[in-house]
Amino acid sequence: MGKRAGDRRKGPKCIAIIGPFASGKTTLFEAILARTGIISKQGSVAAKNTVGDNSPEARAHQMSVEASFATVDFMGETICFVDCPGSIEFGYEAMPILAACDAAIVVAEADEKKIPALQLILRQLDEIGVPRILFLNKVDKIDAGVRDTLKLLQPASRTPLLLRQIPLRKNGQTVGAIDLALERAYVWREQAESEVAAIPDDERAREIEARFSMLERLADHDDDLMEQLLEDRPPPRDEVFDDLAADLRDGSVIPVLIGSAEHGNGVLRLLKTIRHDAPDVSDTRARLGLADGVSALRVMKTVHTPHGGKLSVARVLAGSISDGAEVLAADGRSGKVSGVYRLTGKDQSKQPKADPGDVVALGRLDDIRTGDLISTDRSIADADPLPAWLEPVFTVALRPKERKDEVKLSAALSRLADEDPSLAIAQNQDTSETMLSGQGEMHLRVAMERLEGRYQIPLESHRPQVPYRETIRKSAQQRGRHKKQSGGHGQFGDVVIEIKPLPRGAGFEFTDTITGGVVPKTYIPSVETGVRDFLKSGAFGFPVVDIAVNLSDGSYHNVDSSDMAFQMAARIAMKEGLAACSPVLLEPVMKVEIATPNDATARITAMIPQRRGQILGYDARDGWDGWDVVEAIIPQSELGDMIVELRSASSGVASYRAQFDHMAELTGRIADEVLSAHGKAA
Repeated sequence: MGKRAGDRRKGPKCIAIIGPFASGKTTLFEAILARTGIISKQGSVAAKNTVGDNSPEARAHQMSVEASFATVDFMGETICFVDCPGSIEFGYEAMPILAACDAAIVVAEADEKKIPALQLILRQLDEIGVPRILFLNKVDKIDAGVRDTLKLLQPASRTPLLLRQIPLRKNGQTVGAIDLALERAYVWREQAESEVAAIPDDERAREIEARFSMLERLADHDDDLMEQLLEDRPPPRDEVFDDLAADLRDGSVIPVLIGSAEHGNGVLRLLKTIRHDAPDVSDTRARLGLADGVSALRVMKTVHTPHGGKLSVARVLAGSISDGAEVLAADGRSGKVSGVYRLTGKDQSKQPKADPGDVVALGRLDDIRTGDLISTDRSIADADPLPAWLEPVFTVALRPKERKDEVKLSAALSRLADEDPSLAIAQNQDTSETMLSGQGEMHLRVAMERLEGRYQIPLESHRPQVPYRETIRKSAQQRGRHKKQSGGHGQFGDVVIEIKPLPRGAGFEFTDTITGGVVPKTYIPSVETGVRDFLKSGAFGFPVVDIAVNLSDGSYHNVDSSDMAFQMAARIAMKEGLAACSPVLLEPVMKVEIATPNDATARITAMIPQRRGQILGYDARDGWDGWDVVEAIIPQSELGDMIVELRSASSGVASYRAQFDHMAELTGRIADEVLSAHGKAA
């Protein structure tokens, strides 16, 4: 039976614009705003005058570092477009946005180096079931045929790419597009609506062939259309449009439109496709498994403004939201809305309420977080929760240049983490360092620029200290005596301890074999306290592990012995005894899983031994065509900047996960360098 889309949907719709870094997403976002009259003239990223990428950090680096929102009115419908960053380091921004969008425009270009990044994006959309249109950008600069370009891009997608337009060429130049559904040619004009034209005679055969290929793909899901093609009957145009819309909405195909965002070409046809074919909020509700009749909003982004406080950008999926409304998250966190705002870039306009489909910023929901599903009715379970935030792969240690800013830094970091849940903040108890972790070098650079620029906190940063440890190779017995006489009661403690190594990972053991009360029981815990205190910083200045200490003998004085005296005696014995036990440095070794496109696997496996790593093996990544997973063990000290090299070797897309595996002895030149850096001699 036939597959029909049914009635055309009406807005409001929410459409994400996503794609690999530097593919032209922000330029397309700008072109859409210009074509819909939101702005009078299209800006450019190079000129730093676009509505999107308006933060100082985005302007400085000429790249998207956070999502930008703008709501437009087009042919009687309201559509919110969200420009998402393309760099993998800022990919976290898209997760909660895509979860609430009706569809996505994937911006791509004919660049083989960007196919792995395109694959990551399309895979993410597959996993959460978001319908998508591929906008083949910079088509005026493509040397190969557009169908050859699709063959290049198809391996990035598990869903078939369906060409809806082909280039209209004149004298070897792309001057417009031929729409295969409408069977109509459009001659592009700079930053203006295209001119409708008849399909030239010399293009007719190419158009017929491309249209038939499109219809064949649609017929895979429409028996009526298949019958019409077999009988060589031209299908009704309305039915073709219905099939295109239905296949887009159920994810059977990815329609491909062409254009040049820089020149505003192909933008109007893209907008019309979204208006007619893209699903709306009712489809998104069904995709998310939300029950009818329950108020629901998804928080897509959190912003802390300099003067207006916290804003929670949310999509209304069901019900409505008004100023002053009480909202609840699934776990009971709540808040009262203080202002409902429509967004266009960094500009806000207040409105009384928002209805299903609207994307708005809600003021002062201090306890509500990015990704939350909230309701005005009651706490509701999240039927389709977001995946876990990405694990950090790059870390720096931070401190303010002036101590007076320490409290200020703590508050600012909390706000940054609220805006960006993929940032991790931790306090290293061993080194007293504040650790900031994220998705890469640029990710943390932008975070620090925000701390310095937005919050006026001058910073110092450095690579975090590695948690080295010490242990011993041999056993020893040592007496420690603390005796002091300074008038009145003196101090006296005398102990004999036996020190021996334990297996790696065993930790610390304290025992006693005291007989005859030579060390009274009341002082034995004092000896253990002294031993433990010394082990916090051993012969090389690092905590000592995998060691056993037994108190075997000693003596005391009825008057001068005390808790403190026996602690001191124990520390003296440990200091002298440890030196006789062949102390050695230990370093943490991590088990690492690296995910990479397989054309970079050889470069990455060659990199691992250079970082003192050992390859355990590699295999195809399960469910990922053209990707491998490399397993290795690598010392933690070698992971500091590894992500930079991994990304450089893999067109910017490789990543890794690491977990502690074991402690290993560190000797030789590297151990000497570690000790020298900590002011110790081997």
